[in-house]
Order: sequence, then C-alpha cells, then structure tokens
Amino acid sequence: MVKKQDERTENTIPAGYMPDYLTGGQIKETKKELVRQKEIRALIHEYQILPEDMALDFPIDGRKKADVVIFHHDKEHTLENISRIVVCCPEPMVGAKTVRIRDPEQAETDLEKIKDLMMAIKSCEYGLWTNGLDLFFLQKKTTRFEDRFNFMGAWPLADESLGTKDVYSDAHTRIAEPGMLKITFRRCHNYIHGNEGMPKDAAFWQFLYLIFCKMYDENLRKTQRHTWQPRFWAGLTEQYNPEGQKNISGRIKELFEEVKKKYDIFHGNEEITLSDRALAFIVSELARYDFLRSSIDAKGAAYQELVGVNLRGDRGQYFTPRGVIDLMVEMLDPKDGETILDPACGTGGFLVSCIKHMKKKIENKREEKRKKSDTEEFFEVDAEVKEYSSRYLFGADFDPFLIRASKMNMVMSGDGEGHLYHINSLEFPNGYLVKNIVAQEDELNKKLQKKHVEPKKGILDILKLGSFDIVMTNPPFGSKIPVTDHNILQHYELAHDWEKDGEGGYRNKGSLRPSVSPETLFLERCIKWLKPGKGRMGIVLPNGILGNPGDENIRWWVMQECEVLASIDLPVEAFIAEAGVNILTSLLFLRRKSKEEKRIEALKGPQEYTVFMAVADKVGVDRRGNKLFKRTPDGEEIVETVQHTEVIREKQRTLSRKEKIPDNDLLEIAQKYREFLEEHDG
Repeated sequence: MVKKQDERTENTIPAGYMPDYLTGGQIKETKKELVRQKEIRALIHEYQILPEDMALDFPIDGRKKADVVIFHHDKEHTLENISRIVVCCPEPMVGAKTVRIRDPEQAETDLEKIKDLMMAIKSCEYGLWTNGLDLFFLQKKTTRFEDRFNFMGAWPLADESLGTKDVYSDAHTRIAEPGMLKITFRRCHNYIHGNEGMPKDAAFWQFLYLIFCKMYDENLRKTQRHTWQPRFWAGLTEQYNPEGQKNISGRIKELFEEVKKKYDIFHGNEEITLSDRALAFIVSELARYDFLRSSIDAKGAAYQELVGVNLRGDRGQYFTPRGVIDLMVEMLDPKDGETILDPACGTGGFLVSCIKHMKKKIENKREEKRKKSDTEEFFEVDAEVKEYSSRYLFGADFDPFLIRASKMNMVMSGDGEGHLYHINSLEFPNGYLVKNIVAQEDELNKKLQKKHVEPKKGILDILKLGSFDIVMTNPPFGSKIPVTDHNILQHYELAHDWEKDGEGGYRNKGSLRPSVSPETLFLERCIKWLKPGKGRMGIVLPNGILGNPGDENIRWWVMQECEVLASIDLPVEAFIAEAGVNILTSLLFLRRKSKEEKRIEALKGPQEYTVFMAVADKVGVDRRGNKLFKRTPDGEEIVETVQHTEVIREKQRTLSRKEKIPDNDLLEIAQKYREFLEEHDG
C-alpha cells in the first residue's frame, strides 16, 4: 500500500498547486505564480540561464525578497553573487478590454520595489519587473555618489554584458518560448491599439506589416548569408531615446518599401503610420526573436490569438482551433508529392499545419544520417519545406483581408510563395474574381512570350476540378448566410430539389432551390475537387447536415460519390472558446470513388466497409477557454515527466520537468485512427 501511495503522489498534484518549472517540485498556484512560472521558462529557454544558477524567494534585506534571483554562473548562492533579479506581480484583470502598455514614468510607483532591491544588492546589474503584460528591463549603473537606472528593450543573454556598443550584434536573437511569444504579440498589438489610439483592425494590420518586415529581413539572411546586413533590429536602449527611435523608424520604413515589392498581396499604397515611439517599441519586442528557428507551433499560437480577436468574420467565418486542425492533418497524413487545397483557407491554419507535418517528416528522415552542422542542416530543411509548400499547397478565400492574414501565417511558417487566391470557391471556374486573375495571367504570359520564356500555369489549370489529392477545410456555414445567386446554384446537384425514388434512394427533380446553405455547396465542391478513385478530404460540418431528417438526400448523394473514411463528433467547447460560436460540429473524412467503383456499385449494389467513428468529449479547454488537465477520480491533476532538449553554451542539455497532461481527446483519437488503419489496411 505504501508503494502505491508513493507512486500516486509522484504522478499527481493536489488541486490548487502547479509544477514548479525551476525546481521540478510543487508550488501553490496563484495569479502571481502563473506570471512567475512563465518568466522562469523564458529565463531558461530564451535567455539560456541555467536552473542551477537561479533561486526563488531569495531574502535580500531583512524581510524583503526577490521573486527570482540569478547568480553568476557556478558561483555560490550568496547575496554577493547575485547578478540579476526578477519581481513579479499578478496580471491585471481587465476583461475584454485592451490593456494599455505603460512606459517607465507611468509605472514609477511599481518600479520602486525592484529599484530598492537592486540598490540593496551591490553585485546586481540587471532587473526585470513584470505583471505578465508590462515588462520593464533595468540596468543599474553605480557611480561614486548614486545608483542610476537605465531602461532596456531586453536583457542580454546569460552571463553576457552590453559592452560599449549598442548594435545588433549585442542583442542576440533567441528561439521563442511559446508562452512568451504570445505575450509579445499581445503587447505589440495592445501598444498600437491602446497607446496609438488606432481601432483594433487597423492596429492588427500595422502589426502585420511589421511582421512581414521581420520575416523578409530574416529570409534575406538565408539568401545573403555572408553579406547580409540586418535592418530589423533595435539596440538594447534605442527605444528609450528620440534619436534611437528615429533611427529604427528609418530602417523599418525603408525595409517595408522592399516588402511591398516582394509580396504580391500588397497594392503598393500601404504605409506604416505608427509614431517613431510605437515603431521602436514593437521592433524592440520582435527583434529579440529568431522567427525562422522558432517552432511553427509557437508562432502559430501567438498569431492565432491576435487573428481570433481581430478578424472574426460576420459571414460564418469561424476560425478553426489548432487542435482540430492538427487532428485533421494527422488523420489525412499528407505524403510528399500530394497536392493539397483549402478552398476556404481563412488565416491558413490547415496549410500551416501541413507545413509543420511535412517539416517533421523531413527532419525525421534526415535524423538517421545527420552529419552536417546545425546551421547547414537548418537551412537545408528550411529549403525543402519551402519547396514542398510552393509546389503542393494551395488556398483560396473570398475575403481579401483573410488572404493577407493567411499569407503572413505561411510566411512565418517557412513558406514565402504559397499559392493563395482571392476568389469565391463556390463560383470557380466562373466569377469576376477568377476572370480578373485570368486577365492578369494572360497579360503576364504575353510579356513572357515576347521574352521567349515559357508561360506560367494559370489558375484554371492549377485549381482544375478533379485534380487534388487532398482537400481539407472548415467552410463558412449557417442558415443565416444562404447562397441565393442563381448563377452559382445552377452548377450544383445539391442545389436542386430531390425526391425519393421508391428504391431506397433519391433522384434529382431538376428544379433549382431558391437558397442553399453554403456548407452544402462546399461539401459538393470539395468532393468534385478530388481526384476520382484516390482523392481524400476532411471537412468541418455542423451536425445538422449529418443528422437532420430533411438533409437525408445530401447524405445519400455523398454515399454515392464517396467512401466514408471517418466521422468525429466534436463538443461545443471545440469552437466556443477560440471562435466564439456555440455550435456542435463534426469532422467528416471521405475518399472520392472512381467511375469504375460507381459503375460496379450500380450493378451489384453498395459494398460494405468499415468506418472509423469517434466522439471527443474533451478538447483541452472549457467553454471559457480555461485549460483542462487530466485528473484522478479524487480530483488530483495528473503530471508526467517531459524532456526539453536544447543547446546551451554550445552543449546539448536535457531538462526533465513534470507537467500537467491536457485533457484532450483529440490526441488519443489521432492515435486510435492510426491503429485502425494498421488493422484494416495493413
């Protein structure tokens, strides 16, 4: 009995407690502690400070304590060896309001405590005060008569000093820790919206322009590795003086002019309208990170948080939670060489997940015969990912703003030239948007012809019906946004009236319905985009279309055209937290039948086959978006040991820490589907 109790204690954590990322033990979960734990992760993974060089709640002067102290490397943990300290406060609770980012003068009262502590520690040079959103980095300058404090954009990395210069080489970039990158994105957006007085959507696009500049500058590093002169950077103190702010502004605006010429989604008249002060703040926030080396998940989570707030549409555009996206990609398991289309791509979530999926495959394949340096390996993997994306990934959306947002999402994920089209997919190959693109392509090909250059493939060939290996999408849906255009409806079988044929099936009456829900048309269009016999798809659908008695003819038609691979029921929490919509949905997976298969079934009747079905009760969050973790029957949360491997001080280091396990059925469903395929196909 004693042994079982020990095992239970080791693998669970009492309610109200959380794993301490510094010590690996348990610590009481408070609002302040949540802020401190995020900072500890950043100190270890971003600033490369070793856990053994840190301590919590270290006594400074009598009853005063610093929340986190960092000692000089390999030095005894005494007051005389403290080099940096961190003071944390709970994150401000403001509901849905945007938090105004304060400058040092506005936070003067809060900063008194950390200044007092730093003055009490003679050896302490750097300090950080944070409430989770405000971040103030300080450097103490001790003179003969007083201690003075300078504000910085960030700390130098572990055991580094600023030196005498204030240039890019002194502000080393780092791989983003996911939680901190989300905070960085939120701080940037809040600064533009709250401090510049811009509406949320305008603030989002200004921020997007700067992300484009950041990624463009980093991509130049790949193509001009030996001559690259970075421009998206901020010296550690530049943002706090007018001359530095002006210098940053000049570099970035020059860079943006090149960005507008590089990416075809810009019209050329876009401008960065931020003040020099705001521009310097944001560049300082973003410049510290190496976006190319940071994980796709980290960048995607940060980006999606802003997108969900700013671009949630009023035309049934419910942005798909990343867990649902990853499940669909995992189940469809795209192979190298397979073409993929999302005809309602929104912000590009499915396409980005495909990039992540393929990048993992490429890395795993290379791992077995890896001989090159990390840098060489990184650039080669990156080149393979970009080649894959530019050849096989395609997206379309009716909203031009979402096409821009999708482009940015893909650029951040390692793709620079994704095939994204501003069209109404339900109109293809017709519609004025398609005609505009065709006209532009014809004009371009005429110019190429004069130069004796082979013409480029056009949209009518690229998006030809029946030509894709995989289609995956979350289309706009709902009875409040019906499609009523006769020019669109006439091209769809499911836009017609149907009647029972008396033999268990349905027949098309030939008359056109006055209006049809968009998800019905998207379902038919996606099937028609698949290659007959092999093309497969995944689609998010409202449960009504799969269960309403009035939609039985739709289900019958789908069964004639496709083999059903799988059906996954999702709980309402899947969309209510991230997309803000209270609706039950399912994931439907299909394979399009060939003409021969349909001919045989017409003669011999339907063939029996096994369908994978699952119901997800939990998706890792509750209705309010709060994270859910697995618990024992008596309410204790379960923890598991997770290993984080990274290179610190040119040596590989593995940090083992206990972490809570998300209560998310989607992860288990993906595994069960793999087992199902092995059993029935293998």
